[in-house]
Amino acid sequence: MRKYRVGVIGATGMVGQRFVTLLSGHPWFELTAVAASARSAGKTYEEAINGRWLLQSPCPEAAKRLTVLDAADVETVAKQVDFVFCAIAASKDETRRLEEAYARAETPVVSNNSACRGVADVPMLIPEINHAHTAVIPAQRRRLGTQRGFIAVKPNCSIQSYVPALTPLLGFGIEKIAVCTYQAISGAGKTFETFPEILDNVIPYIGGEEEKSEQEPLKIWGALDASAERIIPADKPVISAQCLRVPVLDGHMAAVSVSFRDRPSSQEMLDAWANWHTLPQELKLPSAPTPFVRYMEENDRPQTRLDRDFERGMGVSVGRLRPDPLFDWRFVCLSHNTLRGAAGGGVLSAELLCAQDWILPRE
Repeated sequence: MRKYRVGVIGATGMVGQRFVTLLSGHPWFELTAVAASARSAGKTYEEAINGRWLLQSPCPEAAKRLTVLDAADVETVAKQVDFVFCAIAASKDETRRLEEAYARAETPVVSNNSACRGVADVPMLIPEINHAHTAVIPAQRRRLGTQRGFIAVKPNCSIQSYVPALTPLLGFGIEKIAVCTYQAISGAGKTFETFPEILDNVIPYIGGEEEKSEQEPLKIWGALDASAERIIPADKPVISAQCLRVPVLDGHMAAVSVSFRDRPSSQEMLDAWANWHTLPQELKLPSAPTPFVRYMEENDRPQTRLDRDFERGMGVSVGRLRPDPLFDWRFVCLSHNTLRGAAGGGVLSAELLCAQDWILPRE
């Protein structure tokens, strides 16, 4: 089969760089276009990222030779790709305008950005959880006036540590969740060299993060309306979130307390995690972790440095399940924020969209 031709919009930033590395050697996707701001346009990708490469893994050789395009030149980029990943650093209004411009140019967009997450006909995907939400795409295409173009987004990186752990427990009637996230600096596009104020420090504020952490799970757990025109967010559980930036390079940890309508036993929770079967694994999508969620028995696990790379950074680790004196149960979760939480989650979403024939090669 011919590989899908893929572009990365915002290719010079940290998440864009992660997309570039994940596409190197991908069995389905071939990177054919990189785009960024006008100041980088016309340079080779190697020139554009010179002194700005933020990852520990090296830049792929094939990517270095690509000429950076102007992300605002939608027509030029669209001609070279079957679909794009978007990871630009811009305001929400600017981002939405650009993503909709690509969609209207009949180029599907898989976005890492938050601009369209609240739009009712835009699926916000964790592929193992809400793959059925892709059925809203025809309604979005009608709104945009497109035949093949559309936008799909991935959710905020912080929720992808604990929402996967909570989802298999929904059948017990989750009523309230209190979560505190301990978030790595790469979530802000930083390294220790570029963020010296985080050393020996914890910052108890990440702009907009708590609101996203409380609202986005409800859309993921929501359902399509009867006409598949929009996704209706769930009205419960109630979620209270606090989000802290901590001196860790990669890996978001979450401490979760949860109360249930029908309180499960600890063994029932462990069984729910162990026996959860999901579509990406059934389809054997290239980026799908197996298993998606694992429970760790050790009292001091998961640990960020030891466990963030579980299943190539695409799996979620859970540990420290114990009774909670205010809620019913509490536990700790961990995910890799720039892999599962950002670019890797985007690549897996694109694989799902291709497998479901929402994204097709251009004629």
